[in-house]
Amino acid sequence: MTLTSKTVTELLQEFRSPAPTPGGGSAAALAGAVGASLLAMVAGLPKPRAETDEDRRRLRDAGERCSALALDLEALVDRDSEAYELVVSAYRLPRGTEDETVARARGIQEALRAAIAAPLDVMRACGAGLACGPVLQAHGNANASSDVQVGLELLRAGLRGARLNVEINLGGVKDQTYAADVAAEVARLSESGAAGAPSASS
Repeated sequence: MTLTSKTVTELLQEFRSPAPTPGGGSAAALAGAVGASLLAMVAGLPKPRAETDEDRRRLRDAGERCSALALDLEALVDRDSEAYELVVSAYRLPRGTEDETVARARGIQEALRAAIAAPLDVMRACGAGLACGPVLQAHGNANASSDVQVGLELLRAGLRGARLNVEINLGGVKDQTYAADVAAEVARLSESGAAGAPSASS
């Protein structure tokens, strides 16, 4: 059974368990999924502040985008846990012979890339959700302004949490060109995510 097919109570029990998964990466994806879902909900509420056909189109498009992002982030809850389990399995590979040592080292590097790819995708999705914030704030139902803010805060948390997971796994990567490329994208996503999300006071 996947994590996201469990009840809320069961999922929280999984997070509280002493098992290493689900961990922070899955939690970041879950936070982002809830945040994007809230924004999608606001976009679909009646009596929006959108006054023109163009504003209504932008609001509808933002809602559809957030719905799609919520589904992507939901899938990443499980994908992140699966990627971390690959890392754990790789570190447990035997290294009694030279061939085993080489195979283990290669397996660890491949697993680390998977463990970076999942939270990096969480960052991308959360950043895309945050970019929808201005449209929701400007054109969504005024009575749901706090829902927009909660959604944005959850997306911010998802982005920041995913960044932590990318960075901790990036420290074990031997390919410096790959590491530099990922670090650059992480910095760009962090910057654009902050710029695209209005603050609570805006």
